[in-house]
Amino acid sequence: MTGHTHDAAIIGWAHSRFGKIEDAPDAEALIGLVARQAIEHAGLEPADVDAVFLGQFNGGFTPQEFPASLMFQAVPELRFRPATRYENACATGSAAIHGALDFLGAKRGRVTLVVGVEKMTATPGPRVGEILLSASHLKTEGGIEAGFAGVFARIAEAYFQRHGDQSDALAAIAAKNHKNGVDNPWAQMRKDLGYEFCRAESEKNPFVARPLKRTDCSLVSDGAAAIIIAEGDVAKSAPRAARFRATAHVQDFLPIARRDITRFEGPREAWARAFEAAGMGLSDLSFAEVHDCFTIAELIEYEAMGLTPEGQGHRAILEGWTTKDGKLPINRSGGLKAKGHPIGATGVSMHALAAMQLCGEAGDMQLPRADVAGVFNMGGAAVANYVSILERAG
Repeated sequence: MTGHTHDAAIIGWAHSRFGKIEDAPDAEALIGLVARQAIEHAGLEPADVDAVFLGQFNGGFTPQEFPASLMFQAVPELRFRPATRYENACATGSAAIHGALDFLGAKRGRVTLVVGVEKMTATPGPRVGEILLSASHLKTEGGIEAGFAGVFARIAEAYFQRHGDQSDALAAIAAKNHKNGVDNPWAQMRKDLGYEFCRAESEKNPFVARPLKRTDCSLVSDGAAAIIIAEGDVAKSAPRAARFRATAHVQDFLPIARRDITRFEGPREAWARAFEAAGMGLSDLSFAEVHDCFTIAELIEYEAMGLTPEGQGHRAILEGWTTKDGKLPINRSGGLKAKGHPIGATGVSMHALAAMQLCGEAGDMQLPRADVAGVFNMGGAAVANYVSILERAG
């Protein structure tokens, strides 16, 4: 198995702010913030859209299930189009994107609308933890304290035992992403917390599950993001286009006990397949958006993507490789750490932000060199692994 190449491109997008959005009481309202706006941003009319793809994890965050048709509430002109809801834990948004790419690749249509959404903040904190833990193998991991943070704390502990205490690197990753988040107008937390705050345990930064502190964990968020993906001929006449050079989806065992969890073998395989299909390597990337649900995830992802050898991910952050002016900027958006992590919206958001960079429309986040992007979106503890290689069209 290898990755896949595509004749398709992102030609428009929309992005809500992430965080506690009280004036959008449910997922339906959040979808309304982005669906029509993305179509208009692409310079199209609703009549041009051939199918819609919705990414929503839910799992109990809202009582409304069967949400695929909710986009018709926001854009009633889409009535009678094919509409499907996709789900693959925290990689739900990318699952919906792959559904759209498959639809286009099968020549079933020319233009697709993909929306990712989640309403999390209306759910009580303990219940949020239970819902998120359901993305682990409950038979063997359901008793882990502190929910999904506890799962990644176990990963961090195992990594530390093998490669030494990397608390300095984790704090540096958190500080980098919070500093980047200041420039993202949609980010949930736009505050440069600084390395010292992220490194030290304190009343405002307590341990959530040792060795992970609050600054090591992504946020509970509401939000929605949307992108228009069109086939090649449509993209050629669009005002902007970020082309899918290649994609890969690799699914792994659900129980962490079945895997060497410190190696992120699924992400490693997904990156390798995507690079092979693209005819590229890591050195061809201008920047990357990767899935930092917890800082330990970003650290191990450095190794999985080939930025450093195993056990040396700390070098990439401590030597400044992944800062906004480093050799491979990672999470210029602030990542999930600062931007927020509304589960179903995350993958779509990552692709939208990468497309903004490639099209020179990223505002204060804009990097001086943005020709080729890598996007890595992960569901569960390295279970559902999606990589996209995007490039500026033309």
